[in-house]
Amino acid sequence: MNKVVIRCQCGHRILRRDVLQMRFYLSLFGPSFVSIHYRCGRCKRIGKQLVEDQRWGGFSLERVSEESSRQPDERRLESLGPITPEEIVDFHFALERLGSPLRD
Repeated sequence: MNKVVIRCQCGHRILRRDVLQMRFYLSLFGPSFVSIHYRCGRCKRIGKQLVEDQRWGGFSLERVSEESSRQPDERRLESLGPITPEEIVDFHFALERLGSPLRD
């Protein structure tokens, strides 16, 4: 089964993260379809494409790679814990120090 490559009108390839909604249209007589609604990452155009269910391979590989790349970041953020009020105050003063040369 060949995977279907979905492209926007501008030519940009649509990835899993660009998909807004997927609908399945089942048919008793004839082919079933998958409707993919997307927003292009390049031109921000919203589009829709119908693909036959038999030709549709899905986004399974891209979804796995996205999830595996997020896991280390999520673990790192969980290990940091919640932001304390002292950290907020320190951040505020650090921003003021950064902004002072620009005011002159």
